[in-house]
Amino acid sequence: KEGRSSVVTSTIDTFTPKGIRLADGSELEADLIVTATGLNLQVLGGMQVSVDGSKVDFASTLNYKGMMYSDVPNLASSFGYTNASWTLKCDLTCEYVCRLINYMDRRGYKQCTPRNTDPEVQRENWLDFTSGYVQRAVAKMPKQGSKRPWKLYQNYALDIVSLRLGKVDDGVMVYE
Repeated sequence: KEGRSSVVTSTIDTFTPKGIRLADGSELEADLIVTATGLNLQVLGGMQVSVDGSKVDFASTLNYKGMMYSDVPNLASSFGYTNASWTLKCDLTCEYVCRLINYMDRRGYKQCTPRNTDPEVQRENWLDFTSGYVQRAVAKMPKQGSKRPWKLYQNYALDIVSLRLGKVDDGVMVYE
């Protein structure tokens, strides 16, 4: 309130007796240092998943409609928007999964698996976010594709069309 404090965002080189030295060589004297770099993202909270006895490497999968993973049957997860209300995307995801289950029940399917057979789909980072915690995890995260249904648009209106109104049997999902 009195203007005696400041916040500095930079790369720390080392701690010194009086505070910290930054990567640019400048030193900040500090009475208190709060570190906030410990967040480590994990796919599905680090849960181990296997398909037919083989461990799934999520970094090698493509994310289908922001909720499922290529060649991994019957598994969906919810991940919200990075640029809007988190729950908007989570609600659409849950609604889509209910549509998917109902579709499978009506037709007697036990399994659904998103499969990419389009050689034109290019792999891209799952999240286009420059935050350190995202950049540290990007190599371990699933990828998104360069076009639908593998592309994450981070756009509620487009997701309504795709998830609420789009076909469940879209030619990419394989049912058994």
